[in-house]
This record gives sequence, structure tokens and C-alpha cells, in this order.
Amino acid sequence: MKLSSLKNTSKRQSRKRVGRGPGNNWGRTCGRGEKGQMSRSGASHRPYFSGGQMPYFRRLPKRGFKSMSHKDFALINVVDLEKHFEAGETVTAEALQAKHLITSLGAGLKILGSGEISKALTVVADAASQSAIAKIEAAGGKITFGE
Repeated sequence: MKLSSLKNTSKRQSRKRVGRGPGNNWGRTCGRGEKGQMSRSGASHRPYFSGGQMPYFRRLPKRGFKSMSHKDFALINVVDLEKHFEAGETVTAEALQAKHLITSLGAGLKILGSGEISKALTVVADAASQSAIAKIEAAGGKITFGE
């Protein structure tokens, strides 16, 4: 095998060679037109540039408020703990991820009180609603925070 016998098998289109005389359509101004910003070298617009008119994102009304200190918790209900855990087990974020009940942890794990629970579980979470704490403790379980 020689370098001269190698053949390129990729289906890549060769680049357009401009500025090579009047014999084709891409001589003289090279398809850029006569004058203006886009005829100069290095010319570019920012995304969604509208030619100097008021940009679309500035024309749209702005609504609402997004707090910089907002925390997105991974949420789980006590009914899911009832379904997927046996009595006496310890419920942690890692155990929930192993059972594919939560995907990402975010700011931490929060237990919500939807549904009923009858098993005594030890729950380790970062936050919980008042109803969830009451239901877990009424079932004989224990909930601890931030371990």
C-alpha cells in the first residue's frame, strides 16, 4: 500500500473557492454583493439579529420572577415508600436512586405526604412536609434530616 493509492471514502463536499476570476459566478465580489456589513471580512451578527429593528426578545412582554435562591428538590411521596420498601429498611437518596424512583438529587431529597404508609421505616432526607413527618412517625418509623 502506498500513500498515492489511498482514496478518500468520505462524502464531504469540497469547499467553494471564490475570487478566482470572472469565469464563474464567484469572481469579483465573491457572492457577497457590493457594499455593507456582510460584504466585509470578519462580518457577523449576533443570534436573532433583526437588521436594526427592535429584537424579538425585547418586543415580548416579560412576566414572572425566578428566585436565584430557589432549590429544586428530588420529590418522593410516602405512598412510594410504602410500595417499594420493606418494614425496617432505611430509605436514603442512594437507595431511591438504586430503585429508579428518583433520577437526580438536585438540592436534596424531600418527602411529601401524599398517600398512606403502614410500615416502620427509617428515612434520611433533607426536607419533609409536616404531613409526611406525621405519617411516618404514626407508622412507627423515624425521619432524620441532613445526614
